[in-house]
Amino acid sequence: MSISEPPDADADADADADTNANADAGAVSRTVGGPRVDAGQPAAGQPVPAPAPVRAGLVLAVVCLCQLMVVLDISVVNVALPSIRADLGFSDSGLQWVVNAYTLTFGGLLLLGGRLADLTGQRRAAIAGLGLFGLTSLLGGLAQNPGELIAARAAQGVSGAVLLPVSLTVITTTFAEGAARHRALAVWGAVAGAGSAVGVTLGGVLTEYLNWRWVLFVNVPIAAVAIPLAMACIGNLRTARRPRLDIAGAMLATAAMVVLVYGVVRTDTYAWGSARTLGTLGIAALLAVAFVLVERRVAAPLVRLGILRSRSLSVACVVIFLVACGQFGAFYFASLYLQGVLGYSPLRTGLAFVPFALGVVAGTIVAGRLMARVGPRPLLVCGLALGAVGMGWFGWVSPDGGFVADLLGPSLVTSVGLGLCMVTNTAAGTTGVARDEAGLASGLLNAARQCGGSIGLAVLVTVASTVTRHQTEPASLAAVTTGYDRAFLVAGVLIGVAALAAFTLLPSRPRPRAGGRDAADRLAGAEISA
Repeated sequence: MSISEPPDADADADADADTNANADAGAVSRTVGGPRVDAGQPAAGQPVPAPAPVRAGLVLAVVCLCQLMVVLDISVVNVALPSIRADLGFSDSGLQWVVNAYTLTFGGLLLLGGRLADLTGQRRAAIAGLGLFGLTSLLGGLAQNPGELIAARAAQGVSGAVLLPVSLTVITTTFAEGAARHRALAVWGAVAGAGSAVGVTLGGVLTEYLNWRWVLFVNVPIAAVAIPLAMACIGNLRTARRPRLDIAGAMLATAAMVVLVYGVVRTDTYAWGSARTLGTLGIAALLAVAFVLVERRVAAPLVRLGILRSRSLSVACVVIFLVACGQFGAFYFASLYLQGVLGYSPLRTGLAFVPFALGVVAGTIVAGRLMARVGPRPLLVCGLALGAVGMGWFGWVSPDGGFVADLLGPSLVTSVGLGLCMVTNTAAGTTGVARDEAGLASGLLNAARQCGGSIGLAVLVTVASTVTRHQTEPASLAAVTTGYDRAFLVAGVLIGVAALAAFTLLPSRPRPRAGGRDAADRLAGAEISA
């Protein structure tokens, strides 16, 4: 295979790429951000490694900063929810849309966001996402009523749908498969996992000492720092083929998810067997079928359905979907339990999540060091099993409990387990994916996570409210806690199912593909352009 050069190869090379020939291995590597030194062609049949960055540390720092912004805003508002409800007048059922408005647009548009990085260039996508994220965060912090806040959160989700896949795409197209990519993914995964818990802690500090609006304002200076760094070090890698974006597919995917989650959310009022619920879920199913039909017929689909034939990628998507179903709801209910049942302040609630953050970091460090030796599956199964046990342990919290007695143990077990499985699941899902579809694979994994979080939160809220409503004294703290307990137990079951899926379906050691769209094709159809 050969490397497609842009029309003005010399100018573009000076601006963006450094190519070194390795005659012995027949390999070609591209570096980001330096002048061209040499050029070479891969020998027939020889794999081409992913480009090695000149400023690897800075590239990784920037993508982790993008990742941090996105994951913070999934969890940072959780501690602020009681304050938001009191200040803006949210109803109990409407409050969850402060979380779901973000995760729904985020999850529904992640596939489109992943393709944007492939087609418009990684640098352009990152800068656009960062700028929009900062602007919508500012608007959200200035919201004066529930409608304005929900609209701003939905717009944040749109920008996050660009940022998250581009951050993973930069890693998978910059660091070669193997130890280098595993180390980069370990750092990226630690930011993803710990960022959720750190977000709760940060939300508590900001809400306690300033007010809830600062949980959104905090993104503005982060974006201001990240934009110039992204301009300086991220290469504008994109595919040479420039098909039209599949807007119809993106809209159908988003609409299907919104309708599905809305139908599940409303089961706290309308029974699962009611005509309204069945009708809503039926519409969601029809939209999903329409999405598949569109993807099969359009010339440039949002999702090339053939990519799902990769068992590693498909299983990884199922696993992260189930894990997110349990994890997102756990943060939501843990925050409400600490403040609404135990009477913790926002700051104290945030500090209660510090052990969880530390446990996630520890788990990702261990996974990064062991994955190259034992492969992803053993670590993934072990981590998911620990996560399921820990989440089930959360299901025993009591209305007169305390942090040490009720929360510390399950926090540590769950967090270490989730830390072990995050980076390993990502590594398993992205192994062997062609470089020109790295954004698509990233989008699929992240879409599965966000959609799982939205659906899981809706299901667990319905479970908790239904259980509480059927208690003898529904308004008592004991009844509320019983509902939370049941939701935690269901979350543990979901993560346990993910462990079973990983154990039975995931290949023991996924191998990079050879031939066809293999590593030698990863640079074919790709170009570095200014």
